[in-house]
Amino acid sequence: MKAADQFHTGVVVEDLENALAELSALFGYEWCDEVHVDQPVQLPSGDTTIDFRFRYSRSTPRLEVIAQQPGTLWVPARGSGIHHLGYWSDDVAADSAALEGAGYAFEAAGTGPEGGRTWAYYRPSDGPRIELVSRSLEPFMEMMWA
Repeated sequence: MKAADQFHTGVVVEDLENALAELSALFGYEWCDEVHVDQPVQLPSGDTTIDFRFRYSRSTPRLEVIAQQPGTLWVPARGSGIHHLGYWSDDVAADSAALEGAGYAFEAAGTGPEGGRTWAYYRPSDGPRIELVSRSLEPFMEMMWA
């Protein structure tokens, strides 16, 4: 993992539409189409499906604004509002092992059709949550941002 692989900052909000409108009005952000997907997710407590709604900014620095999911880790962060920092990963399993070896706690992972992890969240004892995103998703995301 390298600092240059950091490509977005994730923010979880109570009201997605209001947050997007405010960020646009105040800072001129432009948004990609909304993604609404039932995502299979691995949690320490077991597998589940989360009904995600989020939008990425076309503008940079890139933001990912996610609608809250009460009862999950996808709730608005107190204080700064930053939910996570997202990094491209060439090997989610190896980077996950490195984070766990450094004391980061596994929180959740999205699985692809073949069962492998396509993204994963890790929480340090102090500081921002880290999201690893498989670089195999980069072409899809680049098309979405275009």
